[in-house]
Amino acid sequence: MLAKIAAMPGADWGLAGRIHGIVGIAAPVLAPELWYGMPAYAGDGKVVLPFQSAEKLTSWYATLGFSDQAALDEGAMRPTAYVLKEPIAADEQLVSALVRDAAG
Repeated sequence: MLAKIAAMPGADWGLAGRIHGIVGIAAPVLAPELWYGMPAYAGDGKVVLPFQSAEKLTSWYATLGFSDQAALDEGAMRPTAYVLKEPIAADEQLVSALVRDAAG
């Protein structure tokens, strides 16, 4: 996975690298893996958090997604993805909390 992240263009590289660091600290139970050629984090062999790069999907922004395996089922609505913009430092605590919750 680290080689995939290193090969990403600037903005995606920075975001994916930061998300990788956050997941490693906030949810070390999630295993890094590639999902459709992009970084993802799995629990019990099922993807919980997929990262989608802007460049690979020819989108204006990268996203951090939450699969149906994420433990975020409180309330009638829940996010399926968040748009990531550089820098995410101001939102790092929110991202950490979401990642920790999603891991269960």
